Amino acid sequence: MIFHSLDFIAFFVAFVAVYWTLPPRGQNVLLLVGSYFFYGYVHPWFLILIATSTVIDYCAARGMEAYPQHRRRFLWLSVVSNFGMLGFFKYFNFFVENVAGVLASAGITVSEPTLRILLPVGISFYTFQAMSYTIDVYRGELHARRNLLDVAVFVSFFPHLVAGPIQRASFLLPQVETARRFSPEKARTGFILICWGFFKKLVIADNVGVIANKVFVLADPTFYILWAGVFAFAIQIYADFSAYTDIARGTSRWLGFELTENFAHPYMARSPADFWRRWNISLSSWFRDYVYIPLGGSRHGTWMWARNVLVTFLLSGLWHGANWNYVLWGLYHGILLLVTQLPARLMPQRTAGASAAGGWLLVPRIAGMFVLTNIGWLLFREVELHAIVRDLTLSPFGVSEIDRSTGTYFFLLTFLYSVPLWVQSVWFEFYRAPGQEPAPRAFPAWPRLALQGLACGVAFAVILVLRSHASLDFIYFQF
Repeated sequence: MIFHSLDFIAFFVAFVAVYWTLPPRGQNVLLLVGSYFFYGYVHPWFLILIATSTVIDYCAARGMEAYPQHRRRFLWLSVVSNFGMLGFFKYFNFFVENVAGVLASAGITVSEPTLRILLPVGISFYTFQAMSYTIDVYRGELHARRNLLDVAVFVSFFPHLVAGPIQRASFLLPQVETARRFSPEKARTGFILICWGFFKKLVIADNVGVIANKVFVLADPTFYILWAGVFAFAIQIYADFSAYTDIARGTSRWLGFELTENFAHPYMARSPADFWRRWNISLSSWFRDYVYIPLGGSRHGTWMWARNVLVTFLLSGLWHGANWNYVLWGLYHGILLLVTQLPARLMPQRTAGASAAGGWLLVPRIAGMFVLTNIGWLLFREVELHAIVRDLTLSPFGVSEIDRSTGTYFFLLTFLYSVPLWVQSVWFEFYRAPGQEPAPRAFPAWPRLALQGLACGVAFAVILVLRSHASLDFIYFQF
């Protein structure tokens, strides 16, 4: 079931109506039933995987506390079972194809198995979320829960199940266990998030996604058309992914829950490190806390730090998909981070002075980082390695006037659709300090409510008029 469907709207309205008539225990039972219905709506067999993962992690966490001398074994039970399922369903085809390719290059011909594995949507997200629970119990940062229902709701909570944001057990489980009451204020802010999410998905992401898709199916794109398509994809993936997050956070508030933010206007980033503090924050922090820091982080010298950064980014790239372009994308961002952070490690005094004196370079730094990000999105979107090499060697010279005009048209059309994104990012970036709400004195209560209601009405009107006729799936469903 997808958010931008009449099926989901009908499901959610009926679900909320019943949900708030139940006591806390009944709400959790309904959450589990509703989440499983939501996840298994198209492919009911997906439920076998998420139920298996839930039971194994529940038992592993209980075993760690019951038999602390064997807690490492229980951790390995959780790790092997979770990553085993993830690896089989996500990477089996990739592994077979690459082994067959290596053998073929050595002159050995083998027949590939006819088994083709269907990737269950959201498996990467709920696997990482479930793993955070058992790892935190192993570390002693969290107590194992005795109530299987609560753990099952934590793993399968439907608003964020298939595309995040990935929630930590220490943040979401207490909300599952605590009695919830309907809050008109949460409902109001949740509705605004839902409106903004639908607008970003249906008006911005799906429209510019059509442009990106047309460009990336071209067998021989020219320079201007290609990079207009890359720009379109950059807007599409941000609007699309952040739209899912907004709808997830908005629907969660209607159920009395709060989810963490996953985006902090990433295209306002000044540097690669700043970008990863703003983009897919829940996944970035997961890799930081469960991969980068356990590897040693920055504690054991420059070379070990560089190794840890590259390993973390390579795994992050592979997490996104079973293809070499994702690995290359992760490697690219890892190298970017190393190149920009290395001077600060080798010459901390000089770089501190340079960064303190660079206020007038703010706009060029943001623009430069956006260009570097777009190069990364080319690696991310172009699935064939030979096509990536072709794209990166295109020349802006010797291009026909028609191709140049077409590329300019695609770029301007994409920018026009993305204006609301840029306006919001600039306003949030420069009007308020990061992480702080706008000053309440700026807008009195009733005019603010009227303005927000008007904005939501305008957003829905624009959706009806400008929504794309091509309904595209959320991009991160495939991961």
